[in-house]
Amino acid sequence: MISPVMTDLRIKEIMKKLDQLIPPRPFPHVNTTTSAAHSRVTVLNPRDTYCIGEHLDLLLEVRDHLGRRKEYGGDFLRARMSSPALKAGASGEVTDFNNGTYLVRFTLFWEGQVSLSLLLIHPSEGVSALWRARNQGYDRVIFTGQFSRDTFHVNTDCALILNSSTELCQYLDGQYQEAFYCVKPQHTPCAALTHMRSKNKEVSYLSKQERSLFERSNVGVEIMKSFNAINVSRCNKCDKLGEKCKLGMISTAPSGHVWKDTWNPVSCSLTSIEMKECLRGKLIYLLGDSTVRQWMEYFKENINTLKSVDLHESGKLRHQLAVDLDRNINIQWQKHSYPLIGSLTYSVKEIEYIARVIDRIGGGKNTVIVISLGQHFRPFPIDVFIRRALNVHKAVQHLLLRSPDTTVIIKAENTREMYSDAERFSDFHGYIHYLAMKDIFQDINMGIIDAWDMTIAYGTNDVHPPQSVVRNQINILLNYIC
Repeated sequence: MISPVMTDLRIKEIMKKLDQLIPPRPFPHVNTTTSAAHSRVTVLNPRDTYCIGEHLDLLLEVRDHLGRRKEYGGDFLRARMSSPALKAGASGEVTDFNNGTYLVRFTLFWEGQVSLSLLLIHPSEGVSALWRARNQGYDRVIFTGQFSRDTFHVNTDCALILNSSTELCQYLDGQYQEAFYCVKPQHTPCAALTHMRSKNKEVSYLSKQERSLFERSNVGVEIMKSFNAINVSRCNKCDKLGEKCKLGMISTAPSGHVWKDTWNPVSCSLTSIEMKECLRGKLIYLLGDSTVRQWMEYFKENINTLKSVDLHESGKLRHQLAVDLDRNINIQWQKHSYPLIGSLTYSVKEIEYIARVIDRIGGGKNTVIVISLGQHFRPFPIDVFIRRALNVHKAVQHLLLRSPDTTVIIKAENTREMYSDAERFSDFHGYIHYLAMKDIFQDINMGIIDAWDMTIAYGTNDVHPPQSVVRNQINILLNYIC
């Protein structure tokens, strides 16, 4: 049993690492922040043509809006190479030298004309402002709880932290030290809470000057506007197939590339697998947010023998179950617990923490658990997400002690709309989750589906990636389990 004190220490340790990664960068004027237009990119050792498998290295020197060289790093950059005609794409690896220069490395995975892109998503000053603001307040999204008694309904404010002098209902998980609060309605017991919805509150922890960095024209600005496409040839290279993808493999950067709309990992190979036969006899739990509910929908649409079971709940966030009785396939999706952001009212009668769900699962060689956490945590201080991830880690550890042959897979967070409300939902917050998850789960033999790298490669920028991305994520799952 890991004590609450140990968990608190581990949270502090992870936050300290992240704080060192993102030092404060106060700025006197927007002109002194990083400018995409003034920054310079140089191709190192340029050639007329390149070969498949080679690296193309670029040196980026960032400058401010006055054209002055910057002396520190920390900019949030996104490098991508693509050949739209081939439906091909991959992320580039960015190394920050912390002195205003960066190395951007592209691995040339396919032949043809390849376009390069380097986006300044946020300048370092914006990154440090987002980080400070994020950890300041819990009220950027506010919750309204509905209590029901006979035919009578009453709504009150709910939150992860409530600063209120009135009597509160505390929904506490003592074992995992997770809590959620609602203002207690008069003459109604706390157990009568049935539904929840959320909305954004008109509040910001950014200064007016900081907010200007997140205006649409300043987010995701192309640094390599004037660069021509490069030519990549085969150069007598033959395709080497790696071993089949399996659990516990070391991830690389980039972790793979897309070609003809199909994902190809770097460190292993994927085969095309017949879904119905692969899933025969399997019990699959999809736990988390709507990006893994997309998997549930994909299974239902693509396995014609799978029948949905009506669990007599309603709404988009209802628990879902689908079965194929002949093949003994059982697939279910269940939402994670608070914070769960939704403008539509959802039922919380059966809401529970993922760690609790995992604690109840017996496990075994035919049990597969897929976990996806992150998007709903972006508007809240990072310790909320880290605590949740540590609790899930603890529950997975216990499960693998009692049933070591259970398959556990983490689907990393994916990128989302670039111009959505940065203070609440910027991909920078998601990237921090991605780093924290890698740190927390590195000691467990499990599968990672690197949705972060995949969605950069596909260039989707959509909180709910298109079907082709979902199909390729599920193909990784099938390769892990069959």
